[in-house]
Amino acid sequence: MQIFRHTENLPAAARGAVVAIGNFDGVHRGHQTVVAAARAEAQRLGAPLCVLSFEPHPRSLFRPDDPPFRLTPFRIKARLLEALGVDLHVVLHFDWAFAARSAEDFIRTVLVGALGARHVVVGYDFCFGHRRAGTPETLTTFGRQLGFGVTIVTQAADETGGLYSSSRARELLAAGDTRGAAEILGRPWEIEGRVEHGDKRGRELGYPTANVELGDFLRPAYGIYAVRCAVDEGGPLVWHDGVASLGIRPMWRTETPLLEAYLFDFSGDLYHRHLRVQLVERLRGEEKFDSLEALVAQIDRDCEAARQVLAR
Repeated sequence: MQIFRHTENLPAAARGAVVAIGNFDGVHRGHQTVVAAARAEAQRLGAPLCVLSFEPHPRSLFRPDDPPFRLTPFRIKARLLEALGVDLHVVLHFDWAFAARSAEDFIRTVLVGALGARHVVVGYDFCFGHRRAGTPETLTTFGRQLGFGVTIVTQAADETGGLYSSSRARELLAAGDTRGAAEILGRPWEIEGRVEHGDKRGRELGYPTANVELGDFLRPAYGIYAVRCAVDEGGPLVWHDGVASLGIRPMWRTETPLLEAYLFDFSGDLYHRHLRVQLVERLRGEEKFDSLEALVAQIDRDCEAARQVLAR
C-alpha cells in the first residue's frame, strides 16, 4: 500500500481511484463494510482502491481537552487498511485552515482536481466541510455534475441490532469489556509502542515486563489483562501469549498510566523494539497488596488465569 501525506503532484497511478473517505478510527466492522463496498466498485471499474483519511483526528482539533480517545494510531490503521486490500492511503493534515474549507471546495479541489476520483464511497453519517455542511447527499449532487459516482453505505449492525461504531467500542473498553469491543472491531483491541526501560520492579519480582507508554491511546479500564504480544518490525508477526498490567500500579502510584506486559515462555531483548499488545480479556481490576509476597502470589494466579483464557 502506498501512503501519501499530500495531494500535490500525485503520480498518475494514484489518480482515477475509487475513494473511501472517513476517519476510520478503529477500522471496525462498520468501516470494513465501507472499504468492502469501495473494493467491489474498484474491481468493477478496474481502478485502484484508495482510502482518504485525516490526521490528526478532527476531534482532537475541535475538542483538545478531551481525554485520549484514539482506538488506532496511524501505524496500526495503515496496517489494517493494507490488510483489507487498500492500494493507496491518502492522509490529509487536518488543521483549522482545512476545517474552514467549504464542502464544495473539498470536492472540486481534492476529490476531482487532485485525485481525479472515479467513484466515492462514504458511510451514511459522513459529514465534511466547514461546519460539517457537506453530507453524502452533497457528494451525490456534485458527483452528477462533475462525473464521479457515489455509494452511500448504510448503517452496519450485528445480528442483534447492535451498531458497529467507534464510540461504542470506546465505551466497552472503558468498562473493561474487551470481548464486546472485539465483536465491534472484528479483532482484539491493541496497544502499540516502543518498549522503554522502566524501574525493573517486575524483574525483581521474577516477572520481567515490557513497558509501553499509552501515549494518545484510549485508556481502557485499568486492571490485569490476558494478552497476546508481537514484535512489529515490518515482517510477519509472531504472537506470544502473556499477561499485562494496565494502569497506575497502586503499590507505587505511578503518575502516568503504563502498560506492562509479561510474555510467557519468551526470552530475548525487547528494549526499543516496537511491540503490539492485544487485550484479549480483563481478568481483574487493579489492587494494592499488603506485601510484595502477596503481590507475587497474585501474579502467579493471574498468569494461570491468563493461560486458561488464551487456551480457549
